[in-house]
Amino acid sequence: MPSRLLVIVAALRLAASVYTARAVPIPRADSSRDWSALERTTISKDPQRNELIMELPAVDLPAGTMVDQAASVGEFPVNGSIYAFHAEIVDEHGRRLSNDFLHHMNVMDPNERELFLPISRRILASGSETGEIRFPWLLFGARVRAGERILANAMLHNSTMMSYHGVRVRLVLSYVPEKRPWPLFSVLPWQLDVAFPVGDKTFDLPAGHSERAYEGSPAVPGKLIVIGGHVHDYATTIEFWDATAGKMLWHGEPAAPTPGQPASVPMGKLYSLMRIGVSVLPSHRYRVRVIYDNPTGHTIPDGGMGVVGGLFMPDRKAAWPSTNPDDSLYQKDLRHFMGPVEQVAVTVPLEHMHMDH
Repeated sequence: MPSRLLVIVAALRLAASVYTARAVPIPRADSSRDWSALERTTISKDPQRNELIMELPAVDLPAGTMVDQAASVGEFPVNGSIYAFHAEIVDEHGRRLSNDFLHHMNVMDPNERELFLPISRRILASGSETGEIRFPWLLFGARVRAGERILANAMLHNSTMMSYHGVRVRLVLSYVPEKRPWPLFSVLPWQLDVAFPVGDKTFDLPAGHSERAYEGSPAVPGKLIVIGGHVHDYATTIEFWDATAGKMLWHGEPAAPTPGQPASVPMGKLYSLMRIGVSVLPSHRYRVRVIYDNPTGHTIPDGGMGVVGGLFMPDRKAAWPSTNPDDSLYQKDLRHFMGPVEQVAVTVPLEHMHMDH
């Protein structure tokens, strides 16, 4: 092994021995909830490739429509740490379709709360512009437990003149099995949105200059390891502040999009050989702020969005809180996530529906 690599690995192992983030497990308040009436999300494992395939129930996708798929339930079959994932769309014969059909897919754990709010913790999310998310497998992994229950939903949109049957959304997850000496740091996904606390994340975008923001405090202390953002057209910047200290911790400016593609915000890595992340404290307030400049001269319905998220490493002795099923925000968020009541999916003509992430 080259000497420089030895130094890097040695330094990271030393950091890990001092600051290993293994959040202390606590009883799961909602583990007995009955989800048996829901459709099933299957999660199968490929031990040879160390991959998990998460696949939602099949839906039909008629030409010129948007399909809002109701939540389905699944369970992880292994203990391990996820370090990469990407979305795929397949038809009834298993043939790959374009990811342009995917509006979004969301996965959450209904038993653990979000970092900044007492709602269900979001685990994974993907859209047509997301591509593959990958982090250094030696350094960081998001832990999953065998038997851990998840809820997943998706929205598909078909702007073509061709209909498709038996369409499935799937996530391919790369993971490190448990009892390996890596990854060195256990992390958890987190998010904060200007449209929090719950409900739709889009908002009407007024003409000209406008700003929106939201503040919250983390449930436990720890460090932000990675941060990124998602915005819509005409956003100029999205920022994350320590509002208590009056300090901007990160800002992202959307890269110029290619024709027909949404703008993307470069991801920020808050770690290096000299530091492991940026500290956040429950005693501080943190603010996500998005700035738009809409030159069209009119309000764009559902034209705005501003969300930041990434990876969070709890302090070594932190106990990650479970959800409180009786909390009003938890209930409202869960109802919104569950989607169409007593239906597998709702199909709407594209011209009758605003695009809503």
